[in-house]
Amino acid sequence: MSSPSNRFECHWQPSRRLLAFYVLAQASAWLANLLMDAPVLVHLAAAALCIAHALYVLPRQVLLGSPHAVTGLRRDRSGWSVWTEAGSWQMVQLRPDSMALPHVVVLRFRLAGQRRVRSACVLSDCLDADTHRRLRLRLKFSRQRWAVPE
Repeated sequence: MSSPSNRFECHWQPSRRLLAFYVLAQASAWLANLLMDAPVLVHLAAAALCIAHALYVLPRQVLLGSPHAVTGLRRDRSGWSVWTEAGSWQMVQLRPDSMALPHVVVLRFRLAGQRRVRSACVLSDCLDADTHRRLRLRLKFSRQRWAVPE
C-alpha cells in the first residue's frame, strides 16, 4: 500500500462572483444609509466607512491586486503556507473555523508568530474544478491541519 503524498499547492485568480457579491453588499449598505433617519453627520460617517472598507477590501480580498493579497496555499512536510507577492511563502496555522463547502472555501489562518487571524475566500470560479475539489478534500481530511507551524 502506498502512502499518500503530503504535498499540495494551488494558486487562485480573482473571482467575478465574489466581486458581484461585494458590490451587492456595498449597494445595500449605501441604500440603508440613504433610507435611515439620522443626522447628516451620521450619513457622512457611514459613507466614509463604506468608502474606507472598499478601499481596503477590494485590492486585498476581492480583486487580489495588492502585493499583500493571499493568492496561494501550499502543504508540505513543514506544514501549511500561504503565498503573497510581498512575502512569498509564509508559514501559517489553519484555524478550526475554516470551511470547505462545495462552492466556496473560507480559509482562516494565523501567520507564524502573529496573533491576528486572517481570512481568504476561494470561490469555485477562482480555480479549475479539479483543483478546487482537491483543495476542499485536503482541508477536510488533512491529518494535522490545525498544527502550529514549525
